[in-house]
Amino acid sequence: MDTWVQITSGQGPDECCWVVARLLEVLRDDAARAGLTVHVLESVAGDQPDIFRSVLLALEGAGTEEFLRDWRGTVQWLGRSPFRPRHKRKNWFVGVECLTPPTAPSWSEDELRVDVMRSSGPGGQHVNKTSSAVRITHIPTGQSVIAREERSQHRNRKLALARLAQLFEERGAEAQGEARQQRWQQHHALVRGNAVRVYEGLEFRLRKN
Repeated sequence: MDTWVQITSGQGPDECCWVVARLLEVLRDDAARAGLTVHVLESVAGDQPDIFRSVLLALEGAGTEEFLRDWRGTVQWLGRSPFRPRHKRKNWFVGVECLTPPTAPSWSEDELRVDVMRSSGPGGQHVNKTSSAVRITHIPTGQSVIAREERSQHRNRKLALARLAQLFEERGAEAQGEARQQRWQQHHALVRGNAVRVYEGLEFRLRKN
């Protein structure tokens, strides 16, 4: 089963969103060296170009749990703001949290309508010439989700099913007053201390103790 990982800026400013984007790159590189595969399930863009308020990832491969032991927790970046050079603050914090993918829903395949379409956005000519994007609709409820990040239609279908399952789980939680409790609590509960990793400088180097 995939392991889901959320990198969040919490309620932090653009600088923390900048750290999320840099940390995503580092985690992907480290995971590749460990023989793991990383897929971006969802991302929330920040107010500046190429930064993220949060990203939701799926990690696949043997040794995922051991790999994430060095990642889970608060990550600190030491450096001057890339957006406000005169800002006095030099300490910025983001959070990395592991999440449990939603359990398989009780619907049947007969209740789903799957539509494929041409994707849009980054990806060059390939993404425009192939019908790789997938929209899945749960006919009885009308709930619909779209996945278009991957070039593979098969992978986008898998992402869409995961999103639909999560949507149903969240809707069920809303009825009990617990909507998004697990996933989004990190935005409000980010601990600014006891960092598991510390980076510094605009080159985003891991600080050695």
